[in-house]
Amino acid sequence: MSRNVAVSNHLTFVDVFAGCGGLSLGLMQAGWSGLFAIERDENAFATLSANLMSTSRSSRFSFDWPKSLPQTAHGIDDILGRYRATVGQYADRIDMLVGGPPCQGFSTAGRRDPNDPRNRLVRSYLQLVDLLRPRVVLIENVRGITADFADAGNGSRTRNYAAWLKTSLATDYEVFTKIIDTSTFGVPQRRQRFFIIAMKKGAFNTHACPFEHIESRRLQFLESKTIRSTPVSVRSAISDLEVTTNGKAPSRDTVGFEEILYKGPRTAFQRLMNNGAGPGITDTRLARHNDVITTRFKKIIALCHSSGRLNVSLSPEVRESFGLKKRAIRVLDPDMPSPTVTSMPDDLIHYKEPRCLTVRENARLQSFPDWFEFKGKYTTGGERRKKEVPRFTQVANAVPPLVAEAIGGALLEFMRFHAFVRSAKRLSRAS
Repeated sequence: MSRNVAVSNHLTFVDVFAGCGGLSLGLMQAGWSGLFAIERDENAFATLSANLMSTSRSSRFSFDWPKSLPQTAHGIDDILGRYRATVGQYADRIDMLVGGPPCQGFSTAGRRDPNDPRNRLVRSYLQLVDLLRPRVVLIENVRGITADFADAGNGSRTRNYAAWLKTSLATDYEVFTKIIDTSTFGVPQRRQRFFIIAMKKGAFNTHACPFEHIESRRLQFLESKTIRSTPVSVRSAISDLEVTTNGKAPSRDTVGFEEILYKGPRTAFQRLMNNGAGPGITDTRLARHNDVITTRFKKIIALCHSSGRLNVSLSPEVRESFGLKKRAIRVLDPDMPSPTVTSMPDDLIHYKEPRCLTVRENARLQSFPDWFEFKGKYTTGGERRKKEVPRFTQVANAVPPLVAEAIGGALLEFMRFHAFVRSAKRLSRAS
């Protein structure tokens, strides 16, 4: 593998906690080459495999997977243990290590438990950084990771995981951070995420902030995607998936359910997402709401529209009037981007139709292209929620591919230019 970055056509990455592959997809769309991905959940890995593996006939992008590493679901601790020697062969040969360590304990959409055992996997991620020594480290997480927590397992001392991550990386890397609102990159969703970009010291002829280059390139990126203005509204994203326009048919993958019969895109954003997929898109299975729930949703939709309380949680009074204990229910505003998509299908109610969204509609709000197919269970519950990653959760946990592509494209330019300058200076000194 060539390390002459100045003339290399492809920069390589490894995706850790890859989920269904949203970050990998965006990077590949931007021109990066993926070596392999690490994801422990069978459902999420099935989706990643179906879309980003050369074994899939429908794959438009593919990892250059090492023959010595089985193309199966792996946990990061399995990689650091059983496959340490295999993965260790790539030390100092990988351009970028990317990933979003589990964040449930930090998310404002959850219970914000800093002692959630899944949070501890951040340490394993840093161990992999030490093993592979990539030139760049890219980390994505929820904004809540920047908050201070009382760590009960550490004498209740205050801990800030974002600050801890920065400090842990700072020995070998120049660390830059930013909170990004995904809607500014054309994603039809107000989703604020915390990003870290760590550049290996001495690898580039710059101390410049890569986020400044990403921002300077943002409008050009949007123009290349025919996104003329932001934010993109929910209606612009999913109005072509309304049941009243398309009709319904028996579900192709679940007996006893119905799905939306898709006719085609109508807006520029819908055409961008549907490009090449045609009418036979997947994951349009509808929830089975009984008459009581359907009637309740009709009333809630009408009330929220008349009161102007769209995209916000129902008030305590409204919840009480409908006998609801759930706090997160919101009716979408068709003329605004969506609130953050979550793993709970009933958190968001359609702006017009008395129902929850389909996996495909959530995927649109996350900027997944229509050809991208999701695999595995649709939902799960109870304690299984901490162990399983069904389709709705896969979508919710993903990095929006549009954001990943924008960041990936800007980083390609940034890294190649500054590596070229560094190489040129070395040659000049040598001559």
